[in-house]
Amino acid sequence: MSSVTKNVEFSEAPNPATLIGAEREAAVFNPETMNYFLEGSKEKSEEVKKFIQQMERDPILAASPKVYDLTKEEQRELTAQKINRVSRYIEVESFDELERRLSLISVFDPQLHTRIGVHLGLFLSCVRGNGSFEQLNYWALTKEAAYVKNIYGCFAMTEIAHGSNVAGLETTATFNEENDEFVINTPHIGATKWWIGGAAHSATHAAVYARLIVHGKDYGVKTFVVPLRDSNHDLMPGVSVGDIGAKMGRDGIDNGWIQFSGVRIPRFFMLQKFTKVTAEGKVTLPPNNQLSYSALLGGRVVMVKDAFRWSSRVITIALRYAVGRRQFKASKAGENDKENQLLDYPLHQRRLIPLLAMTYAFSNGSNVLQELSHKTMDELDDAVAEDDKAGIDKGIEAMKSLFVASGSLKSTCTWLTLSTIDQCRQACGGHGYSAYSGFGKIYNDWAVQCTWEGDNNILGMSIGKQLVKSISSVLRDGQNVTGILEFLTDSKKYLNRDVILQNEDMNDTRKVLHAVEVAIIRASNQALTTLDAHGEDWDFIGANLVQLSKLLAHFFLLKAFLDKVDSIEEKELVPVLDKLAQLYSATIILEEFSGIFLTYSVVSTESISILTDQHIPKLCKDLRPHVIPLTDSFQLSDMMINSSLGSYNGDIYENYFKIVKEANPPFNHKAPYSTDLEAMLNRPSQEDRQRHEYSDEAEEILSK
Repeated sequence: MSSVTKNVEFSEAPNPATLIGAEREAAVFNPETMNYFLEGSKEKSEEVKKFIQQMERDPILAASPKVYDLTKEEQRELTAQKINRVSRYIEVESFDELERRLSLISVFDPQLHTRIGVHLGLFLSCVRGNGSFEQLNYWALTKEAAYVKNIYGCFAMTEIAHGSNVAGLETTATFNEENDEFVINTPHIGATKWWIGGAAHSATHAAVYARLIVHGKDYGVKTFVVPLRDSNHDLMPGVSVGDIGAKMGRDGIDNGWIQFSGVRIPRFFMLQKFTKVTAEGKVTLPPNNQLSYSALLGGRVVMVKDAFRWSSRVITIALRYAVGRRQFKASKAGENDKENQLLDYPLHQRRLIPLLAMTYAFSNGSNVLQELSHKTMDELDDAVAEDDKAGIDKGIEAMKSLFVASGSLKSTCTWLTLSTIDQCRQACGGHGYSAYSGFGKIYNDWAVQCTWEGDNNILGMSIGKQLVKSISSVLRDGQNVTGILEFLTDSKKYLNRDVILQNEDMNDTRKVLHAVEVAIIRASNQALTTLDAHGEDWDFIGANLVQLSKLLAHFFLLKAFLDKVDSIEEKELVPVLDKLAQLYSATIILEEFSGIFLTYSVVSTESISILTDQHIPKLCKDLRPHVIPLTDSFQLSDMMINSSLGSYNGDIYENYFKIVKEANPPFNHKAPYSTDLEAMLNRPSQEDRQRHEYSDEAEEILSK
């Protein structure tokens, strides 16, 4: 009999913890140092660890496997308690610190993150983006909304009949000059505000997107602060709200619907940074209508950062499981060999290790986008405050570039993360289907990211459209392009079909980056030609536009990755980071978009064949020994991972069994519906239930 450890065993039990521990011991770099790369700096890394420690020790905020068994009502009640708790941190932290704390909360409690994020990230961002300095100061600071006090906001943009098409929203805000007020109205059921997080139970105020009507003229969709509930939390006159009910995920959020029936608000409740309406009804419009949608930018930035954090969580679970789990024997294994570790199979490496490389690419891509967003918004705010026309014009150009970058990244990264979650679930076999693995809730909670701000395809088309318009301005009008699309300025050099990436260039990620630029140039030019041939029917080239948007996102991510690797001080990290960059560019970019690279002769057929058959398998094999240290580098605590399969100690089966028994105590072996089962199993025979009226004996008696 084997020695007694946690349980009495009569033979040697599987020991996944030892397998994972051995790979951790063999690390050639320090995971803490690698985390500096992922978070952007040593200071940010240490701050993240501090936040995680605080929250895993917080009795209210800390996650646990219990969440996998909660009802919708229980999730909402718990989420409200957690918002109350987070508000206490808000009082003692800077807004930058809060932003990073919320980014971490999104990993282990997305419904808390979203429910408070709707108020802080959408309602207040809308006020900041569209309101004057005085309006922002009033709503955010005087009314203390920035500290989640006095008022709680929601973001009333989407309607039941309109989501992505914001310009087509039909709620109206009609100016009444006599009373110096606006009348907010829902003209028909299609204009009912829908999917509004916080509306059902929480929000006291809404940032409402409605059509501005002045003296009978429609000036398009603008933004207004509309009170929904008074200080007793009772609905204001003319306001109707309701709960839209259970969703695919995130049931801790009280998404609701809103209808306005002649709701009157003062004129100065209209947000008037760019669009202004005087008491006499004179209207001043913004220099660019996209500025009205600036609140969405913050949401896009958050979702790209979420893509990194969520992908890091699920790939950590899947890779720890793949190292600790033995299954089958390799085709060349000897009779006495043990079953193989899953990650020693080349197919399993091919499935998971590229996703790890992609997650590393997400990290600095999201950091760069966040820095770019803060810089752009701050500079534009300063220019508006100083009435600096040149500064405003420059800020608008920067905003256009930011819209393109954030749109391509939001749609592409959210799609890729959803796919990553499911791939990681499948890679964990049947155990991945257990709720306690975390994958089911993670998938359902994440899926909404692909339709927030509308369907990703629509967003992708809008970004691709900007690429085609930009290359047209370069090729036909001789203009230069700035911002993220600056490389298009050299388009004329690369319209020929010369091969850019040779066989020997596969290891040179800077040459791969250039190949991506050329692929975008040639594909954009072809889309422009096709557009001309079809009478400027943009819908006809919709699929092309989405592909262009995806390629642009990968250009941004790869460039951010390479720039960060070039600049880091910890040079001992460079060899493994270079391998990750190579694998990301080889699999997620070159292989995934091989049709485009081959169609436009950016890469030869031979090179793609070598890439698939030789280069990628070798990179996966080279990175195989590093996966545990690379996932440890995310510095995710067990509380944040919250999975029966992904704990740091690697004791998969003990952890899983313990969670199952705690959530489903074995002494509860008789279900509440046991009487139904007993009635089925112990039912009398058919003859007895028919009182033997159909028996041979009955027939003999009755037939006489």
